[in-house]
Amino acid sequence: MNRLGLIFSTFLVALALASSMLFVVDQRQFGILYALGQIKEVITEPGLNFKLPPPFQNVSYIDKRLLTLDSTDNEPMLTAEKQRVVIDWYVRWRISEPTQYIRNVGTNESAGASQLNRVVRNAFQEEINKRTVKELLSAKREALMEDVKREVLDQVRGAKPWGVDVIDVRITRVDYVDAITESVYRRMEAERKRVANELRSTGAAEGEKIRADADRQREITVANAYRDAQKIKGEGDGAAAGIYAESFGRDPQFAQFYRSLDAYKASFNKKSDVMVLDPASSEFFKVLRGNAASAPTKK
Repeated sequence: MNRLGLIFSTFLVALALASSMLFVVDQRQFGILYALGQIKEVITEPGLNFKLPPPFQNVSYIDKRLLTLDSTDNEPMLTAEKQRVVIDWYVRWRISEPTQYIRNVGTNESAGASQLNRVVRNAFQEEINKRTVKELLSAKREALMEDVKREVLDQVRGAKPWGVDVIDVRITRVDYVDAITESVYRRMEAERKRVANELRSTGAAEGEKIRADADRQREITVANAYRDAQKIKGEGDGAAAGIYAESFGRDPQFAQFYRSLDAYKASFNKKSDVMVLDPASSEFFKVLRGNAASAPTKK
């Protein structure tokens, strides 16, 4: 039983020792092999590898993929005309020389990202100081990003190379600071209101002009119609008077009878009309008395 336990313990120790001597490098990583704290080897190919057990040798890993660094602060920058703007940017970078990176930057990706953020921001500040807001928003922005990329590369490839490669630098947003943005919005709003009021005033004036012209045309049309109507009426009255005159000239007694009937009709057009006269002596009722002498005779 003791022998079996000894064999099992020996197997466990051997297994633990083997596991401490074997390590796997992923295809997305660099494997850094340390011997007593010094870099002994950088493993770039993926696969199973061997090393001495700790503390003689240790291994750490660094990402070899293309990394993205986004801007994290919103501190304003001054343009050439002293306007305060806020920009958002990102950088695409990767670790190309793990040994230089570890010696001059740090042992993980966050150390490089922190230092690269500072360098990129300083480069942007320097280049934006040379340009106006209009240039930042125009096609010259591409030249700005190229200049920033060149300055960053000069910095990371200086006397103490970082062992990184900067692939691209891009600006995603350029905007005024909040106070200036609010002022610009208020100015734009005031300008739009001024234009709207001007259009309303112009429209009201045009409306009054159209209404006045329409009223004038209406008055002219009504006046012309009244003139034509009166002319036609006058012509009709003249024709009627001529016909009456011709008819009455042929038979004066009939004309007198017809006029008497018109006079009666005009005098008694309402039931409440009252006249106090002596029918026997009044010439007005001569026709009603049936005087044969005044009655019209038919020829």
